[in-house]
Amino acid sequence: MEWLSLLLTAVLFAAACNLDTVILSMGYAVKGVRVSLSHSLIIAALTTLITWASLLLGAGAARVLRGPLPNLLGGLVLAGIGAWFVLDWLRRLGPAGEAEGENRAATLWGCVSLAAALAVNNAGIGVAAGVSGIAPGWAALANFLVTLAALPLGRALGDKLAGRLLGKYALPLSGALLVLLGIWEAVG
Repeated sequence: MEWLSLLLTAVLFAAACNLDTVILSMGYAVKGVRVSLSHSLIIAALTTLITWASLLLGAGAARVLRGPLPNLLGGLVLAGIGAWFVLDWLRRLGPAGEAEGENRAATLWGCVSLAAALAVNNAGIGVAAGVSGIAPGWAALANFLVTLAALPLGRALGDKLAGRLLGKYALPLSGALLVLLGIWEAVG
């Protein structure tokens, strides 16, 4: 049963980290920009590498802290980040905003810079998740696979109503996932 918990937390973590990837891909689709398979692999690999490193950093911090404190602190930070996302969305009363540089993914350098921007978004969440005890290997694998799925999903949703709704509610949805994950880790 422990493996199921590890898998579930890794998938929730990856889903929360990749909603922005779906949104960016939707924006590209609307503008007619296609992210190639090779660029998708680069984006997934680079974001996963940074996410994995941040998870390891958090796991290292958890080894310094003892007892139930790391899970509690990491869970509270995840829930706090999630609450911040929801409050930020409520403050703006609208969508998370347009992606920067709509045509960046069309070139290799644009793809690398996009991956770096997505990875920075994942880094803070990764440290908190690592402190709370989410397995870095499982979470990194889930992040890689979910990133690869998020790019074509965003492209497919790009001009559909579901895509516009997801775009409008991605920030609070990501925040809610992080709050749930944080509570799960804090009380687990």
